[in-house]
Amino acid sequence: MSRFRPVPFRLAAVVLVLALSACGFHLRNALTVPPDLGPVKVQARDPYSGLAQALNRALVGAGVERAEASRRDVATLQIHSERWASTPISIDARGRAQEYTLRYAVVFSMRDADGNDVVPQQAVELARDYLSIPTQAIGTDSERDLLAREMEREMTASIIRRIDAVFRNPQLRANE
Repeated sequence: MSRFRPVPFRLAAVVLVLALSACGFHLRNALTVPPDLGPVKVQARDPYSGLAQALNRALVGAGVERAEASRRDVATLQIHSERWASTPISIDARGRAQEYTLRYAVVFSMRDADGNDVVPQQAVELARDYLSIPTQAIGTDSERDLLAREMEREMTASIIRRIDAVFRNPQLRANE
């Protein structure tokens, strides 16, 4: 009986591989950064910004050399602003907010070591809805914190993808 079992698994694996290749599915390529870019430093108004730290980790993970804060002859990823807002979107019969939209907006740009714009200044905004029922307040703050951390990870990925897009398509560069 065990001799016949691997055949369906192998057949299923072959069918799955063929189906995925036929539908156009492919894994995302890794972040591409030109070798002449050199070290990159991330600058933010808040030196303890979670986003700045996450961007540093993502760039190092992509093989980019991290620059010391005191160096001036390096490429700079500048986070111009980071804004959080929570807006009520529904209320109960007593006029208390029950559902909110959490918004996270970041404005950033990137310059090379010569001070030329590589990635023009642009804004990225994320929004997520969450419930906060006034009569069931237990866990609401932790849910919001969890959602904020998730949005920060998504923001990091979005910024890295935009940088990657500029290096993959030089026509998107600000100075060309």
